[in-house]
Amino acid sequence: MIYLDHAATTPVPREVADTMYEVLMNQFGNPSSQYQLGLDMKKQVEDWRKTVAGALGCEPKQLFFTSCGTEGDNWAITAACWQNRHLGRHIVTTAVEHNAVLEACKWMEKQGYEVTYLAPDGNGDITAEQVLSAVRPDTALVSVMLVNNETGNIFPVADIAKGLTAKNPKTLLHTDAVQGFLKVPFTASGLGADFITISGHKIGGPKGVGALYIGPRVRNPRPLLPGGGQEAGLRSGTEATAQIAGFAKAVELRMDHLDEKLAHMAHIKAYAKEKLTSIPDLQVVGSGAAPHILSVSLAGWPSQNIVTDLSAQGICISAGSACHQGKPSHVVAALKLPKRTAGGVIRLSFGPETSEADIDACAEALRRHHDTRMPML
Repeated sequence: MIYLDHAATTPVPREVADTMYEVLMNQFGNPSSQYQLGLDMKKQVEDWRKTVAGALGCEPKQLFFTSCGTEGDNWAITAACWQNRHLGRHIVTTAVEHNAVLEACKWMEKQGYEVTYLAPDGNGDITAEQVLSAVRPDTALVSVMLVNNETGNIFPVADIAKGLTAKNPKTLLHTDAVQGFLKVPFTASGLGADFITISGHKIGGPKGVGALYIGPRVRNPRPLLPGGGQEAGLRSGTEATAQIAGFAKAVELRMDHLDEKLAHMAHIKAYAKEKLTSIPDLQVVGSGAAPHILSVSLAGWPSQNIVTDLSAQGICISAGSACHQGKPSHVVAALKLPKRTAGGVIRLSFGPETSEADIDACAEALRRHHDTRMPML
């Protein structure tokens, strides 16, 4: 199998699985228990928190474990609106956010909030000036993702944070950094966002675990789940210790020679661009600078047909984000591409283990698809 869909999820290294197995079988204590097995596990959870927080560039006390990126996004949006409930009922976001943000914003609209959805330009870019010009005195929250999961475009979150200080210092800033964490260089302090969402399974960790950074400007954040008082009383529920252990181990492995891994992914992306754009009718979509995501279109050939054909050959690419029930995704639609181009959008995404041989095989399969299938769009 050739796996080129790392933006969807990533393979779990054996070291991560072994770490999780050890916790499940031998370190299964409840961190809230007062006997030694539980106390040992409580210390372990805090050690794992330090590992993830260190990679994010924040204090361990600012990092709270969640079940996934979607949970973190929802928590950040509701907590920000709660803190600023007396400031106003206006939210600024982009039209190309992950659905975890967009659906949460739609829910807030049902609660009486007004949401401004900013459209990207034809290259998929959003500018800091564009965001800041939409901010008003009653803007409670700005939510802008760090890396778009379909195009790989990097958005200027740090510049937005600096601009908010001058425009409206009470407005809180959230960024969905699920596709950015350990893929593009940043730290929580350098980014300047008040909430940062990350997820384990995008970097070799297990599914079912993520984390939310909550910065110092957030006062007494509203708990996500009241209950037994876990996660400093903000996210109650017995900790998913095996998943947290796997998340921390994945962070540790990814951090080892991280610069080399990022450089390798950037090389693979450049190599893929060169190989794929030699195929007739294939063009790059967006101007994404993230090293692990490449969005292209085989204009005229339906993306779902391409994915199905390549899957039969053991090659995994994505149209799930770019095509939904025969219609372009909200991201592709926002780019206002020609119909033939929009219908043929596919996404390749890479990991540290992706090789040039993987790209060669994918390029050959795409060329055969182009040469043997009739365009339908």
